Amino acid sequence: MAADLSQIVKAYDVRGVVPDQWDEGLAELFGAAFVEVTEAEAIVIGHDMRPSSPGLAAAFARGAANRGADVTLIGLCSTDQLYFASGHLGMPGAMFTASHNPAQYNGIKLCRAGAAPVGQNTGLADIRALVERWSDDGAPEPTGKPGTVTERDTLIEYAEHLRSLVDLSAMRPLKVVVDAGNGMGGHTVPTVFAPLPLTVVPMYFELDGTFPNHEANPLDPANIVDLQARVLAEGADLGLAFDGDADRCFVVDERGEGISPSAITALVAARELARHPGGTVIHNLITSWSVPEVVREHGGTPVRTRVGHSFIKEEMAKTGAIFGGEHSAHYYFRDFWNADTGMLAALHVLAALGSQDGTLSELVAQYDRYRGSGEINSTVADQTDRLAAVREAYTDRDGVTLDDLDGLTVTSADWWFNLRPSNTEPLLRLNVEARDETTLTTVRDEVLSIVRA
Repeated sequence: MAADLSQIVKAYDVRGVVPDQWDEGLAELFGAAFVEVTEAEAIVIGHDMRPSSPGLAAAFARGAANRGADVTLIGLCSTDQLYFASGHLGMPGAMFTASHNPAQYNGIKLCRAGAAPVGQNTGLADIRALVERWSDDGAPEPTGKPGTVTERDTLIEYAEHLRSLVDLSAMRPLKVVVDAGNGMGGHTVPTVFAPLPLTVVPMYFELDGTFPNHEANPLDPANIVDLQARVLAEGADLGLAFDGDADRCFVVDERGEGISPSAITALVAARELARHPGGTVIHNLITSWSVPEVVREHGGTPVRTRVGHSFIKEEMAKTGAIFGGEHSAHYYFRDFWNADTGMLAALHVLAALGSQDGTLSELVAQYDRYRGSGEINSTVADQTDRLAAVREAYTDRDGVTLDDLDGLTVTSADWWFNLRPSNTEPLLRLNVEARDETTLTTVRDEVLSIVRA
């Protein structure tokens, strides 16, 4: 009977519980189908620290080699290290990770050569169809000879490449606490930071895919509590928290306060515009007003997109943008094959702080100009009905504009909010920003009263 992959093949990746929803047998078929669809002669494969990752990656490699592709295994790596290998080696790639999901999950992030994303509309649907067919009938016998499987360590090259993209020459010594969440940051941070004038205080650097200390998702405030306390206890200049596959980075200032990813987006945008004057910067529609303001002030062109990495990468490719940022702490760089890398964003923060004498909170204040609610989720019985009710409440209001780029965005002179449905859960997600706390509270409470009515 053909495997039902509808629960594990998502919009941009493969993700599910191992072995209940998928296993090494299916991973082998995914490897074969990936080569078939991409027509790749050579591919690169990496994996994170989850207990199931090495076996799944090896099975995928077998399937790929069986279809004639030469396979380069880079072993333990962060997702952005896999993107580096794909770009640097000019090969399609596969990264085995489920990011911040619990230990029983695993997944595959796929890309074409140069780290170009593979999603539903760019090959993933075709890969799924082949795997479903082959799981029932068996994969056809390959006609050519099998490919080779070799191992290669790319960690040092990855670290050198990242450091080459940031001017770190004027950095003063800094003390930084890094919470790797038992994820791949514990593998990459020591090598990337090694030559820098940093005193690194490591937290949870032991690679452990069961996540014994906390979930490896730094956007949840509960997961940065330990980091905040340690920054204060150590008298550190800042703290950094990485997610499970270390492609996202969250920043904490010297007071133990979390810094909005929008402020980091604005800071990095200003620095990238100094390197690439007049460039275009992408930001999704729930980043702060600060981001397009800072981009314009530094001579750049801001472009607003929907939420989600596929939209950001698509827009970056179309516009030739130099940088892109999301409020989820994903940061994309043209100099990194338009792929996202939290580590490069972290290096920019370290360089910006280290090249002047003030504190991080003082530095970031110029990029953090408004009050934000953060994302507020509401469980609703009917997303369409509640969204329509909010639309009706604001449609004829003076001085207000509405747009539908991604859900509903309502904008006034002193505030804006975006309300959009989750694609996977019965939720509406609300983000509000205003010029002051009182206005923020008023708008937030009014929208929530309609959503939750």
